[in-house]
Amino acid sequence: MAPRVLISDALSPAALAIFKERGVEVDFQPALGKDKEKLAAIIGDYDGLAIRSATKVTPKILENAKNLKVVGRAGIGVDNVDIPAATARGIIVMNTPFGNSITTAEHAISLMLALARQIPAADASTQAGKWEKNRFMGVEITGKVLGVIGCGNIGAIVADRALGLKMRVIAFDPFLSAERAKNIGVEKVELADLLARADFITLHTPMTPQTKNILSAENLAKTKKGVRIINCARGGLVDEAALRAALDSGHVAGAAFDVFVEEPATSNVLFGHPNMICTPHLGASTNEAQENVALQVAEQIADYLTRGAITNAINFPNITAEEAPKLTPFITLAEKLGSFAGQMTDVGVKKLTITYEGAVGELKTKALTAAALAGFLRPMLTDVNVVSAPAVARERGIVIDETVRAAEGDYDSLLSLSVESEGGVFSLSGAVFNDGKPRVVSISGIRAEAEFAPSMIFVSNADKPGFIGRFASLLGEAGVNIATFALGRDAEGGSAIALVAIDGGVPEKVFAGISELPGVKLTRALKF
Repeated sequence: MAPRVLISDALSPAALAIFKERGVEVDFQPALGKDKEKLAAIIGDYDGLAIRSATKVTPKILENAKNLKVVGRAGIGVDNVDIPAATARGIIVMNTPFGNSITTAEHAISLMLALARQIPAADASTQAGKWEKNRFMGVEITGKVLGVIGCGNIGAIVADRALGLKMRVIAFDPFLSAERAKNIGVEKVELADLLARADFITLHTPMTPQTKNILSAENLAKTKKGVRIINCARGGLVDEAALRAALDSGHVAGAAFDVFVEEPATSNVLFGHPNMICTPHLGASTNEAQENVALQVAEQIADYLTRGAITNAINFPNITAEEAPKLTPFITLAEKLGSFAGQMTDVGVKKLTITYEGAVGELKTKALTAAALAGFLRPMLTDVNVVSAPAVARERGIVIDETVRAAEGDYDSLLSLSVESEGGVFSLSGAVFNDGKPRVVSISGIRAEAEFAPSMIFVSNADKPGFIGRFASLLGEAGVNIATFALGRDAEGGSAIALVAIDGGVPEKVFAGISELPGVKLTRALKF
């Protein structure tokens, strides 16, 4: 019996042709995604679901999806899919991470040019019969400095186009290596340097805790007077109220936004300012981009349903059904070790060394490396998955070194990760125990065994009497419950570490208090 796929959003008709060519039965109902009840009622009849942004794949929908094997999102963002719920049901979730890149980059360049020459306001004025030639004094692009925040796939395309316009391009991206920056013709800088030098700033980074309000009131104040800001990435990267104040004061000469904190944006503090250009999230809105992502998602879903091939999966690596039972716990270990290391790394990454020791070296280590990379990159780049992670790492010039060797210590299989960055070297090791649960067993050369928990605190400190008591008391007084407490040290009176699993999160005030405890060298709040 041929597999059946439901298309519940407006998708290019070209997708239907792909499915039919591959022997997949397709049901095209582009308005169905807006009707949750009807979608829930019929989803059980399908093996695959192809969507855009209108369809919300909720736990309720998935409960009824008895036969569903794959959800394919035509586009990058999968915020409308409950990935943990899909994973729990063994449903593969795919996206098309690079289909919109050129279109989004071109929109950013278009907004920059429109901003430089005040084109929207000049058009409105001229069509109103005013002919205000002296009112619209623009600025040249040639020779100006463009600051790119986030120089991944889209950011690099924007940089390339800007260089063609004879601009000078500087970039801030913790994952961009100096070699990669040189190859694409940009100067890698720190954020403070970019803010001080850029005539135009364009943002091309995902929304993460680290990038939220990256252009805060404080950082906007550090920009060059007369700067112009473009955001075609995500709403919330710029403090909208602070930007309005900077526009009102004249410190920021103009801004052009395609994305907003709340969308659809029918009202916004930025609307109505004469030096503000706004578009309704058009970054991916070209015929070519819509066609590209539709073709890609159809090919990926069809390949999975007919051949078992997995491409651009968010929640599963490229592995066969036969390999899965042995590989899955190590996939989890690799991803969590990578996430730990990613949350510990703030500055430019040069090299990632992954060592497979013992029996784990006989498994498909490429899949494990991809999982480790996805975990490592995701704290800064939320859209990364196990398939796209190696390509994203290559884009940023991160050197990946894989080593396989015989078991040398206490573990039959040991997976180790070492990150070389501009801030130094951070390393950790982990193992899968007989219960199938992954554990960290060593951090920065210090032995400390702990299971991963959803919320953890890592502390590096001097090994002095009284520290553990003060630390635990600080958490207790704040009402933070400790689940597990793993300790280690390299020598008496030397360096020590603590890895603590807690219930819930840690209030910022409490976390600041931990950093101020005597002897603390470094602390991090970790999420897994």
